[in-house]
Amino acid sequence: MIRFEDGFSDLQSVFAQYRRGSPEYEVLSKLFESGSVYTYLSREELEFEIGLRRGIIDASLALYRGRLPFRIFQESFCNEEYWNRRQDGGFVLRPGARPSRAVEDIFVNTRKYGTECATAIVIIYYKAVLDSYKPDLFDRAFTRIVLMNWQDMDPLIDPATYRGLADYLPGDCRYVRNPDVDPLTPEWQGENIIDLGGGRYYGHGIGLGDIGFFIDALNRNRIGGSQVSAYLVDSATRPDFRSLYLYRKNAS
Repeated sequence: MIRFEDGFSDLQSVFAQYRRGSPEYEVLSKLFESGSVYTYLSREELEFEIGLRRGIIDASLALYRGRLPFRIFQESFCNEEYWNRRQDGGFVLRPGARPSRAVEDIFVNTRKYGTECATAIVIIYYKAVLDSYKPDLFDRAFTRIVLMNWQDMDPLIDPATYRGLADYLPGDCRYVRNPDVDPLTPEWQGENIIDLGGGRYYGHGIGLGDIGFFIDALNRNRIGGSQVSAYLVDSATRPDFRSLYLYRKNAS
């Protein structure tokens, strides 16, 4: 169920904007049909979230098409025109570099970068917000960017992990855990994946496929003799859609 604090009720006009079968339509349908109540300030906020979820999907597919190399943190690399590589393998925006151009460069010169799956999700979030905000607003909002993991992300995006949700939506970041990972290849202990809609997912370093595709890939990297399968964790990581919406709204 969807509820609007401003009293808006014409959901059919919102549905009419999106093509049946699209990720946007799937998000809206799941929210509408859910037994849980999803409260939005306005139609504009709902459309912002749907658009940002689509941006997360588009950024995921762009990384896949660009063939972003997979590297463990010890072997990560970046385009030093825009980023400084830290000793822990993270990337920090260079002083004087324009944030929007630095993020865009990852999608233009993708082969100049290599990192693991958590950092790929962080990159995806920044690109989705950039496409929603456009460069000038993005540059004002994100003057310091660190690409590594959730803890280093800007508090405006502030991704949080929610467990036992009633609904999982396109644009969510899910996690497939491999509890019996081979200790010689700890990078296979799990995979962060983006829900693309329609039962398909993207995971950096593995590719595109359904949940079974990712489980099979992780199962091939278990300790010898293990009978414990990798599995999809009952949780989802999401950026702070409302804070991002309000920042853009108040800046306009």
